[in-house]
Amino acid sequence: MKFALHFWGLFCCLYALSKNIYARPDAVSVGALFTFNSTIGRAAKIAIFAAVNEINNDSSILPGTNLVVETQDSNCSGFVGIVQALQFMEKDTVAIIGPQSSVIAHVVSHVANELQVPMLSFGATDPTLTSLQFPFLVRTTRSDHFQMAAVADLVDYYEWKQVTAIYIDDDYGRNGIASLGDELVKRRAKISFKAAVRPGAKKSEMASVLVRVALRESRVVILHANPDSGLTLLSLARNLGMTSSGYVWIATDWLSSFLDSSPRLDIGLLGTMQGFLTLRQHTENTRRKSMLASKWSALVKKDSVDDKFLINSYGFYAYDTVWILAYALDAYFSRGGNISFSNDTKLHEVGAGGLQLKAMTVFDGGRLLLERIQQVNFTGATGPVKFDTDGNLIRPAYDIVNIVGSGLRTVGYWSNYSGLSTLLPETLYMKPAKRVRGDQKLHTVIWPGETTVRPRGWVFPNNGIELKIGVPNRASYRQFVSVDDNTGTVRGFCIDVFVAAANLLQYPVPFKFVPFGDGSQNPSYPDLINNILTNDFDAVVGDIAIVTNRTRVVDFTQPYVESGLVVLTSVKKQSSSGWAFLQPFTIKMWCVTGLFFLVIGTVVWLLEHRINDDFRGPPVKQVITVFWFSFSTLFFAHREDTRSTLGRFVIIIWLFVVLIIQSSYTASLTSILTVQQLISPITGIDSLVASDDPIGFQVGSFAESYLVNELGVSRHRLKSLGTPDEYKQALELGPANGGVTAIVDERPYVEIFLLLHPKFAVVGSEFTKSGWGFAFPRDSPLAVDLSTSILQLSENGDLQRIHDKWLANDVAGSMSQNNELESDRLQVYSFSGLFLICGVACLIALAIHAGILFHKYCEQRRQVSADGSSRSSRSSFRAFLSFADRREMDAHIASKDKAAGDHSISAASSSSVSTTTSC
Repeated sequence: MKFALHFWGLFCCLYALSKNIYARPDAVSVGALFTFNSTIGRAAKIAIFAAVNEINNDSSILPGTNLVVETQDSNCSGFVGIVQALQFMEKDTVAIIGPQSSVIAHVVSHVANELQVPMLSFGATDPTLTSLQFPFLVRTTRSDHFQMAAVADLVDYYEWKQVTAIYIDDDYGRNGIASLGDELVKRRAKISFKAAVRPGAKKSEMASVLVRVALRESRVVILHANPDSGLTLLSLARNLGMTSSGYVWIATDWLSSFLDSSPRLDIGLLGTMQGFLTLRQHTENTRRKSMLASKWSALVKKDSVDDKFLINSYGFYAYDTVWILAYALDAYFSRGGNISFSNDTKLHEVGAGGLQLKAMTVFDGGRLLLERIQQVNFTGATGPVKFDTDGNLIRPAYDIVNIVGSGLRTVGYWSNYSGLSTLLPETLYMKPAKRVRGDQKLHTVIWPGETTVRPRGWVFPNNGIELKIGVPNRASYRQFVSVDDNTGTVRGFCIDVFVAAANLLQYPVPFKFVPFGDGSQNPSYPDLINNILTNDFDAVVGDIAIVTNRTRVVDFTQPYVESGLVVLTSVKKQSSSGWAFLQPFTIKMWCVTGLFFLVIGTVVWLLEHRINDDFRGPPVKQVITVFWFSFSTLFFAHREDTRSTLGRFVIIIWLFVVLIIQSSYTASLTSILTVQQLISPITGIDSLVASDDPIGFQVGSFAESYLVNELGVSRHRLKSLGTPDEYKQALELGPANGGVTAIVDERPYVEIFLLLHPKFAVVGSEFTKSGWGFAFPRDSPLAVDLSTSILQLSENGDLQRIHDKWLANDVAGSMSQNNELESDRLQVYSFSGLFLICGVACLIALAIHAGILFHKYCEQRRQVSADGSSRSSRSSFRAFLSFADRREMDAHIASKDKAAGDHSISAASSSSVSTTTSC
């Protein structure tokens, strides 16, 4: 009976298993669409059938169901590929492996969406093929969005700011380069020139495109093409001398796929790409990858292919694509899914005509199968196979490959997790993600020209075009920039600095100076800067202040002159008065110092009153003593002696404070009485803005906009002045006679003016901090290189020598003599630390003294209470004050006398009692 029950259970299990197996179809038809005779297609074809064979021989997946893959050769034709994809739809195909081309995928994806047939593409890398628009297109390879992020990180790592992009003008090329542009902008770089090549272009057309690239300034070239057109472009570039030293070529993964597929690399072919960088989709070293690679030669031989080739990364992804579909179908059938199709009503409405549209049906289980595809999770030949929420495979990564000599050399890796690194990405996934710029690292690269020195990435094009450099044709202060009206020669301090900096560059810079302005008055500097934006000038050289509004539209070099706005005004000599001795201190300082003298006298009196006869006596005498002692310490002439330790502690600290105050007062008074003082009704920019008097400014200077926009000065108060003579005349006339009360101008101009007119002076301090620099278009590499040259001029002393050549040596002296109109009076804040220390010392001494005094008072109270006599009617506080006012020696004697009296009374009482008893 027991045996029968076991047999029946086994029979039920086998029956259920057989029902599950036989419920599945005997075969599942799957289509595969790619180009057989292509770098990607050849490897994909063998990898697909290798995966199908393994799946059909594996009983653990799709048991009882045979996976049948029907392939179609699109032959690199978009039209043929579209037709073949439609043919698959007519044959009740449940899924399509492919298409390989992004162009075909864009069209066929609309059909897949309508008929709900999942397409698994191992080659369509166009980043615009998103799951939002095309949910039934599952990308089983890496999107070019990640590849372009890797390229952008390379550009940023080597600090290039401009690149040139060469690409095939189709969906694959355009959208990939658009993604590259977006990634470069995030890293403050840009594509300076996009060179599009027509699909199927002839060599002459490609050569024309390359000639335009050669005339550009950027020498960093990004090549995003396919193997056929890409190799032709590289061959032509070599003939044009565009692969020599100074150039940087970065090819996307099409080049690595081609080279990886070649069993023997052609030395001549490699010679066209020496020093190039290319990317390769990173695949982990998994068991399935090793197994597929080990039997690859046998698979190629079995396929009866004449020429031998190796597997590339796209072959591994094609292999994993079949496994993705197999796992998804297995899960689909395990959950009761079946294969059924229904007619599409929309196709009936269109009308068939000569097309067999009715043959195309909707896959009823397409959406469920799509969900199973998106849920797969296994380890394939490429590594972990799993899709994220955006429909992309997890852990996108690329190898950075350098083409050197007769082979390929991996110089690093890029991953979306940690950026550029010399470590394998799979080792970094176990560590916290870090994208710090300092942690980005690559091995040394051999660049074109067999050099390890990083190419500059930018040169002047060899087309004979000179840079048009605008210079201001000034009417005043021509020491900085001047134009000879007869010869057109441009000279001056700013010009010499630019020429010297340009001579330090490692490459020649052809340029010519173009004067801006008529020379009768100073030109408008904002208009001069705007000529860079309109491409009238390639740069601007001169006394150009670096201010915020200008940095928003152009780039400046390192400042070669420190500058800033100052206030220039008329001054007059100030003679010393009979009350000059009060000037060193402010009123507040006098009051605080006097108060502290009284406080110290009072504190010392409190500490010495009970033990020192010098601080005792009638009230009037004691008040006089406090005042005398306080102020006599100023001259260290106090004759009263201090006996208490706390009193001496306070006096020592106070005498130190008095010493500092006395020394500072003496130094300040000496300066006031011996140094010539200058006075002006204007003390700085604040008092100037607060007044209603007219203000002068130099024609063309940014001072006008700064006063109006930043400080809120009304325009009707401003008066433009052109020359130093106009400065002098306007200041001498003053606001009452049609002049100005002060002039706001940049420090270098004021220094020159003061050298000739010493009766004027600068009031207050410099209220803006800027400098002069040379202006260039945004992201100009020349601005960066010239900044380095200017720093070299400063370090080797040439900048100072040019300054001494054009500007007088005593300019700085004239500024320092007149920079301050009046000596700064000593403020309380300058001595706040000393006053604080002294005050704390007084509080500590008083607290200790009060504690000791209160303790002695309490002891006396206890002695009085012990004798049992009646208490005083006076309040405790008054008693304490009386105790505190009593001399300490007297209080001690009184305490002894009181104790002796108590003893006598006690003895007398005892004697009386004894007499009574005897009686």
